[in-house]
Amino acid sequence: MIYLNKLPSGQTRIDLMEMRGITKRFPGVLANDNVDFDVRSSEVHALLGENGAGKSTLMKILYGMYQQNEGNIFINGKRVDISSPTDAIKLGIGMIHQHFMLVPTLTVAENVALGLPSSRGPLTDLDRVSKRILDLADTYGLRIEPDAYIWQLSVGQQQRVEIIKALYRGAALLILDEPTAVLTPQEVDELFAIMHQVVEDGYALIFISHKLHEVVEISNRVTVLRNGQKIGTRPTSKITKKTLAKWMVGRDIEFITSTDHVVMGEIRLKLENVSCESDRGTQGLRDVSLEVHSGETLGIAGVSGNGQRELAEVMAGLRRSTAGWVYLEGEDVTGFAAGELIERMLSYIPEERMRDGMIKNFTIAENMILREHHKSHFSQHGFLKLKDIAVHTDKLIDRFQVKTPSQKTLAKSLSGGNIQKIVLAREISRNPRTIVAAQPTRGLDIGATEYVREQLIIQRNNGAAVLLISEDLDEILALSDRIAVIYEGKIMDILSREEATKQKLGLLMAGVIPEETAAD
Repeated sequence: MIYLNKLPSGQTRIDLMEMRGITKRFPGVLANDNVDFDVRSSEVHALLGENGAGKSTLMKILYGMYQQNEGNIFINGKRVDISSPTDAIKLGIGMIHQHFMLVPTLTVAENVALGLPSSRGPLTDLDRVSKRILDLADTYGLRIEPDAYIWQLSVGQQQRVEIIKALYRGAALLILDEPTAVLTPQEVDELFAIMHQVVEDGYALIFISHKLHEVVEISNRVTVLRNGQKIGTRPTSKITKKTLAKWMVGRDIEFITSTDHVVMGEIRLKLENVSCESDRGTQGLRDVSLEVHSGETLGIAGVSGNGQRELAEVMAGLRRSTAGWVYLEGEDVTGFAAGELIERMLSYIPEERMRDGMIKNFTIAENMILREHHKSHFSQHGFLKLKDIAVHTDKLIDRFQVKTPSQKTLAKSLSGGNIQKIVLAREISRNPRTIVAAQPTRGLDIGATEYVREQLIIQRNNGAAVLLISEDLDEILALSDRIAVIYEGKIMDILSREEATKQKLGLLMAGVIPEETAAD
């Protein structure tokens, strides 16, 4: 029997959780290689690493979703077996997943009670559940109504429900997987305040994030994994972001920002009062007007699901507008198909690179010429010029640092970062005059992110008009000359880089117009 000290709130306490010598093998892959990791009560221990470094695998082992091939887990010095999430929950371990595990049509109380036995046998006890939810909400500043339906809540509020669920089930150790990925800056601040309060009460937190500044701000210790191995653990106060980045990638990383003075040229891309439907039949864009000039990057900031996808697809010719006009270099191209826009030197870097940017069963060489396979430099009399295509592909593989066994490798065999480099290589090598880049670094590790950002800056400096759509506010601030904020399909405001602060942008992203803006 494991003895867990009682927390003041009535929750159980995990003074020390240790993972020793954890090794996990999948067919052909060594995901974790003899990894040691621990977390103590009253601390936030951050777990960092590139995509594929083994972070998620390690945490899924701790939460019982995977079982290790070698190694042991100890709680308060006693070895424990965790063969399922149920075992983990019984031991006081909870996990807040990046994609929430909530039923939208149920209330907060119903979601919290789901799967748990009622204190009244066959009768529901939602009144007691609601009271406990209110107690937890009051203790940790979670501010949630038990009777509210999940579909009525913002993303930040839904995340609070997930935290309440874990605490309600007796978790003393919380794993937070990329918890800030879909939050506004204000919601991030609120989450960090909650985390501080939870830690003060003796909980142990594991914080997984790719955002180095957040790790430095919130964690007490940080561990870095690379290629399945532990690179090191340090107190956060004794390590720099530059060192952490080098640990993650294995080389020095320059944090790319666009600081050059912008000299804007003519208007390349213009939207006037554009509206369109979403995939759900609701209004995706509402009366959107904006302009992108040559030699500038216009960033589109917003919380996920507020019209970004619809905006990108309208401009790329993949979604028809229901009202308004789209102009490309002064020409009315409203309703033009994607191919017609490509001929007018517009390049599109799609959000879903495997669905919209590649043909996964084509080779790298075949994907490199998708846009221009019919042009004279790649085909003649209906036949492809294979030698010319091979030379072209080799040049791009070298120029864009694509890691691949050969140009004949199928796209589906490559990592996300290398797939994105192929999309970039194809789109940028055309010397486009206008670029629509939708979530260009989503899911990429820090090394690939650095490279993609650098290429976008080069294109902007060479005179291209770049429209950057990203849910990463730090990326928007680093690369944009002007920033437009989208909320529920509407452009709330367009700010210069100098006047755009995280606080202003965060309010606009939540649909609130800052007071000084309103006064104007």
